[in-house]
Amino acid sequence: MSTKAIAILVFDIDGVVRDVSNSYRRALADTVERYTDGAYRPTQDDIDALKSEGLWNNDWEGSQEMVLRYFEQQGKPRSQVSINFDELVAFFQSRYRGTDPNNWNGYISQEPLLLEPNYLYELTEAGIPWGFFSGATRGSATYVLERRLGLESPVLVAMEDAPGKPDPSGLMATVTQLEAQSATQSGAALKSNLPVVYAGDTVADMQTVTQAAEQYPDRKWIGIGILPPHAQHSAEYADQYARKLMKMGAQEVLSNVQQLTSKRIRQII
Repeated sequence: MSTKAIAILVFDIDGVVRDVSNSYRRALADTVERYTDGAYRPTQDDIDALKSEGLWNNDWEGSQEMVLRYFEQQGKPRSQVSINFDELVAFFQSRYRGTDPNNWNGYISQEPLLLEPNYLYELTEAGIPWGFFSGATRGSATYVLERRLGLESPVLVAMEDAPGKPDPSGLMATVTQLEAQSATQSGAALKSNLPVVYAGDTVADMQTVTQAAEQYPDRKWIGIGILPPHAQHSAEYADQYARKLMKMGAQEVLSNVQQLTSKRIRQII
């Protein structure tokens, strides 16, 4: 595989590999509603507006920020709002992961998958190394990749492994691990400085690619926007969402990640 590799492909997970509109986002809305005493429950559009700022890839921090902004709008300075962040995280996780620490029974157990294992195997057959860089926790990411998709120890850089997006360190770490994996498995190194394609669904994902190009200019970095399912409820909203991703650096925007075939990647690079 290594001798014919034309590019390295890295996937975000939430909104790309799995639909989190009724899991992570639902847990976020539950948390904001809980910490505003039931006065405010953010909509999908509200959450999109927050994430379009490019600063709130971490949903725990995003939940806290939405609570603080709500109270500010009520005339209460955020400095006077007391939130125990660890307790907020625990509440969020009780909704997302559930109440059983060994057999997760929360929203995560109901997430629809957005790609099939055969798609990944076809990429491998086409000589395209692939891995994952996500702001999800390692436990959550491993749950979907290994337990739901059946992948065996895929290359993964998760929340605990790198600074949050749009810092590109985690993306570069994923690339480095894929290069090392290729050398170990095939006995031959990948061609130096192969183009990197990163498929993500948020402004922060596209900003990560832009920053990677600035910090590691010796290779080509390509951001491909993926429309998450919740953004496709109307053609108008999908168009607006796609325009935001393009404005932040996406080379093109697809409605499903499986459209990013090896043939498409050859055309892109």
